Amino acid sequence: MALSPSSPREARSLLQLARTDKRAAERELGALTQERQADLVCSAPLSIRRQMLELLPEPESVIPLIPEAEFCYLCRSIGLADANWLLPMATEDQIVACFDLDAWRGFQLDTARLDDWMAALTSTDNETVVRAAQSFDPELIVIYLRTHVDVSIKPSEQDNPDWSPPDRSQTLEGQFYFVAKDPKDDLAPMLVLLHALFQGDYWLYFRVIQAVREELGPENEEWALRWRTGRLEDLGFPPWDEAMRVYGFLRPDRLAELPKDSPTLDFESGSLPIEVSGLPGAAEDERALFRATRELDAKERSSVFHALITLANRVAVADRMELGDPESLPTAIDKATRLASNGLEFIAAENGLTLEQAMRIVPLERLFRVGTNLDREASLPTPIPLPDDGDDDAGDEGPAA
Repeated sequence: MALSPSSPREARSLLQLARTDKRAAERELGALTQERQADLVCSAPLSIRRQMLELLPEPESVIPLIPEAEFCYLCRSIGLADANWLLPMATEDQIVACFDLDAWRGFQLDTARLDDWMAALTSTDNETVVRAAQSFDPELIVIYLRTHVDVSIKPSEQDNPDWSPPDRSQTLEGQFYFVAKDPKDDLAPMLVLLHALFQGDYWLYFRVIQAVREELGPENEEWALRWRTGRLEDLGFPPWDEAMRVYGFLRPDRLAELPKDSPTLDFESGSLPIEVSGLPGAAEDERALFRATRELDAKERSSVFHALITLANRVAVADRMELGDPESLPTAIDKATRLASNGLEFIAAENGLTLEQAMRIVPLERLFRVGTNLDREASLPTPIPLPDDGDDDAGDEGPAA
């Protein structure tokens, strides 16, 4: 969803008022539309977002309006142990995005982080647990269960009249018995999940508990990764091999090339929850990208900001940053603006253009790629497992675009 522009200054002003007159601050916030309230929460620095939430008169109406990735950052900034009260108010897409962004490291599930999120989820209520589980890929739940327990199925009396349940095993319905792989493991969150599914969606319970025993682990992991990759693309995070294209090699004699088709700024993008005053203050060491952007009109600036967020998402994926970490996007934006500024200054100087002229002609991703190739050793992510997909343009020699 598109939110109205806001600034951290407004959020701080409200909190300052709340220190002297909390009711007045609540009234002032409540007088805004719910979309503006959501925007104020998102624009607030991470350190004060919890206080902003506490001022919301109807948080259950505002929380669902927060973009999925921002909701994940919100939970992380508060701490999962303290953010469980937000989950019942969240949409299914918001909850799934939290797991997609924060429970994975690269191509692998981070089982410890998955446990943290499951613990937060199962500390809510059964309705929220079932609603979230129905939105998850079944493979994710199967992997979670398989991490903690082995499952046995009670045979028929005719097949094995002497069968007895495994030692230390538990069962909910007398057919599937599960036992902890580690006797010291705390199964309480998992038991809450299974009980909620058994009572609220028996067929999903049956599907996942049987799959722990019957399905292949690598196949579950492959499908879970595949579904997650598709959803991340919808959030603006491309697959890793596609994201690595921003680091593609360019021959030295092509660094200063201008694209054949211009202008390149995209004016069809929706609005961003950011305003021009959000640009860093003018300074002698201000990056070229910001200096050029100041000279553009409002519509052009909006296009640049959209392109910057898209580029930063690619950098975050390519550099294997923790996508659920609230600090990852600012880090990616810093790198994106630094290298794109280097590329912008180089192209402008080589072609006799002003910074804003070059900004209007050359796509931001191309500027970043040029900046990367000006000093590849210092710019490439570490380690650098470059993909080899046979696409010459990805590696180097595509037309200047």
